[in-house]
Amino acid sequence: MTGHGEIPLIRASGDPFAVGRAHGEALAGPLRAFLDDSLCRLNKVMPEPVSRTELLPSIAAYRAAVTAAVPALADEVAGLAAGAGVSADEAWLLQLRREIMGYRKVPTAGDCTTYARTGAGGPVLAQTVDLNGDLDDYLSVLDVRRSDRPGRRSLVLSFGGLLGYLGLNSDGLAIGLNLVLGGDWHPGLPPYLAIRHLLDSAGGVEEALAILRGLPLASSRTFVLCDRDHALYVEALDGELRVVEGPETVHTNHFLHPDFTARDEVNVFARNSSVRRLKAATEGLAGLPPGADAEAHFGLLSEPPVRVPDRGDIRAERTVAAVVMFPDRGELRVRPGDPALNATQVFSV
Repeated sequence: MTGHGEIPLIRASGDPFAVGRAHGEALAGPLRAFLDDSLCRLNKVMPEPVSRTELLPSIAAYRAAVTAAVPALADEVAGLAAGAGVSADEAWLLQLRREIMGYRKVPTAGDCTTYARTGAGGPVLAQTVDLNGDLDDYLSVLDVRRSDRPGRRSLVLSFGGLLGYLGLNSDGLAIGLNLVLGGDWHPGLPPYLAIRHLLDSAGGVEEALAILRGLPLASSRTFVLCDRDHALYVEALDGELRVVEGPETVHTNHFLHPDFTARDEVNVFARNSSVRRLKAATEGLAGLPPGADAEAHFGLLSEPPVRVPDRGDIRAERTVAAVVMFPDRGELRVRPGDPALNATQVFSV
C-alpha cells in the first residue's frame, strides 16, 4: 500500500462509528486487496491454510468478548466495515489476524525490541516493529478525535485496518508492545485493541495501569508505557499482570519477571535472538545521553541485532518499521520498512 514512501495519515473524528467509517473510507481499496491476498496473507505465513468459513466461529467469539468489554471499539469496527465496503466479519478479521495466528513456535530472529526512558531530557519510548507477512506495505497512522473523549487525540500506528497497535495521546501517554508467548490464548480483548482503548481512555501511566488491570486480555503480551513521570513494562499472562518500573526499561520477547519465566513458551531460537536484542538495546540506551534526539534513537534501532533484516521469507519476522515517540511533545516519528534505509516521517498531536 505505501511502499516506503509517504505513510498515509487518516484523520478520523466523531463518534466511534464515524471514526471507523473515516478509516475504512480512506483505505477501502487497500483493505479489500489485503483481505483478498491469501486471507490477509494468513495463508502465506501459517503452516496450514484456513478459510473464511472455518474462522467464523472464532470471529464471533472474539467479537462478543470485545463488544462486552469495550463496546465503543466494536462500534468502530462496524464503521470500518461500512466505510471500506467489507462485511462485518471481514472487518473483525482485520483486528484478529494475530490472535488467529496464535503461537508460532518456529525459529525466528525478532518480534519487536522496545525501550522507554523518563527523567532528565524528557520521556521517550522507542521500538522496532518486527512482523512477518511483509506488512510494511499496509502501514498507516490514525489521528483519532472521538467525540466522547473531548480534548483528547490519539496517534496510532496501524497495519492493514487495525484500530490499534502502538501510539501516543495528547495527554502525554505513549504505549509500545512486545510479543511474549505463554498461557492460554482465547477469545477476549486482543492486546492491539487494548492499547487503542488505553490511549483513548487514560491521561497517563497510572490511569492506564488501572484500566489495564480490568481488561479481559485474549493473549500474552508485554506493554511498555511511558509518560513524563513513569517508564515501565507490564507483562500479561493468563489474566495476571506483573509491572516493572525504572528510569530506563527495555523489553524484547521473553518474560523477564521471575513469576513468569518458568511459563515462557518461546522457542530456543527466538529466545536466543531476544536475549541478544535485549542486551544490545540495554547497552545502546545506556550510551545515549538524556535528551538524545530522534535520529540518535533511530541509529540504535537501525543497528543489528536490534534491527532484523529481510531474509526474503514472508513467513519470517523482520523489521517493518521503527518508531520513536516523545509523549510530552505529542510526537510520533516513524521510519517505514528497514529503518537503516528509509527516512523519518513525523506526526504530531
